[in-house]
Amino acid sequence: MLPSIKEIERRRKRLGLSQKKLARMVDISQSMIAKIESGRINPSYLKTKAIFDLLENLERKAEVKAKDILQDKVVGVQKEDLISKATGIMHNTGYSQLPVFDKTQIVGSISEKTIADRIMKGEDPSKFSKLPVEVIMDEALPCVDEETPVAVLSSLLQYNQAIIIMRMGEIKGIITKADLLKVIQAR
Repeated sequence: MLPSIKEIERRRKRLGLSQKKLARMVDISQSMIAKIESGRINPSYLKTKAIFDLLENLERKAEVKAKDILQDKVVGVQKEDLISKATGIMHNTGYSQLPVFDKTQIVGSISEKTIADRIMKGEDPSKFSKLPVEVIMDEALPCVDEETPVAVLSSLLQYNQAIIIMRMGEIKGIITKADLLKVIQAR
């Protein structure tokens, strides 16, 4: 089912297309686009489908993807590293969460929140800091492809503190909620 014809003008403008350019791209006259948008004519199904297919393809190309906003330097810790090392890295880098690795494989994550929760529950920080990260680590951060659209990333970041970006099994970067601000800058 095609969207409402009223969507054509809104989507065309959002893409920064003039009526003339859209008309040229779908091989119809500019006056026909004007008449369609004003509701003066009802185009055929094939013309309408051609317009919406083109708009959809252009929107897909213009969409911000993970590769556009990722941080390519991924800072993490090994599962056998001490919690004190993880907190030191967090303090020095300003990161609030880190992926946890077993050599090159991501096996978990550790966050300021997890550490702070344990301390607030009364654990002795001097003893606690000497434990390996794997003792308190959380689930691994979700991993997605570089082509993942920002809408999917936004949904994942509602439930996760960060997302690992992969290409063919190799880590390419990380995205946090703060990285979503790059989407605004890109517009």
